[in-house]
Amino acid sequence: MRRKTKAKLKKGLSVVYCSLIYLFLFLPIFVIAANSFNATTTKPYLTWKGFSLMWYGKLFDNTTLLQSFGNTMAIAFASTAISVIIGTLAAVGMYKYKFKGKSVIDALLYIPVVIPEIVLGISLLTLFSNVNIPRGMITLILAHATFSIPFVVFNIRARLSGYDNSIEEASMDLGASRISTFFNITLPVLAPGIFGGGVLAFTLSIDDVIISYFTNGQTKTFPLKVMESIKSGVSPDINALSVLILLGTMAVVFITQSGILNKKDRRN
Repeated sequence: MRRKTKAKLKKGLSVVYCSLIYLFLFLPIFVIAANSFNATTTKPYLTWKGFSLMWYGKLFDNTTLLQSFGNTMAIAFASTAISVIIGTLAAVGMYKYKFKGKSVIDALLYIPVVIPEIVLGISLLTLFSNVNIPRGMITLILAHATFSIPFVVFNIRARLSGYDNSIEEASMDLGASRISTFFNITLPVLAPGIFGGGVLAFTLSIDDVIISYFTNGQTKTFPLKVMESIKSGVSPDINALSVLILLGTMAVVFITQSGILNKKDRRN
């Protein structure tokens, strides 16, 4: 009896513990989603006045908010493309070739990851000012690519840890050039690492506030727009856009996972 009681108590405590963790993680998301349907029209938009879809309609009338979201997506796609290209070449090059200073470059890759964002933001601002690059879309893309490249490199290097060089040697023995081997052999093998690094870089770009604050100029991104609205109260149309972004993210994850599961089923 005591064993059964202890087992039941242990199971109950585990359920409570897991429930508290999930509540801590997802309660803020639920609050944002619920507030996007709030019918209130008075600041600070926290009092529940009933269920309404009006903020989803007003969202498409808020041109500045939609423009900031468009800027965010454009910067994220551009910086991710730059990060993936440079990160892939850097990871493959550092894996295959030995040269002087390789360990130094390897150590320097960790600086954008471990350095405080405010320090990196000020550093980039100083650099852009010294080389006379006007702050705006270009500086934002360059800044986001700067802190995203190391994450792409780390993901691809993890994929390269189990890489078999003999398949490249076999390809070139059969007459393929180095370029052809890279695109037909190396790149498909590294595709999961490249995709993971690209998704991480894209997510970091969309989420960034501090570095964007120092390098944006007059170009507003969605996170900066949200930060500005905190002073007067975040309006439910921002919550509505956040919910749509969340739904879009969940759809991408679902489609990706479905594709992975389908591939596994075909192999089995």
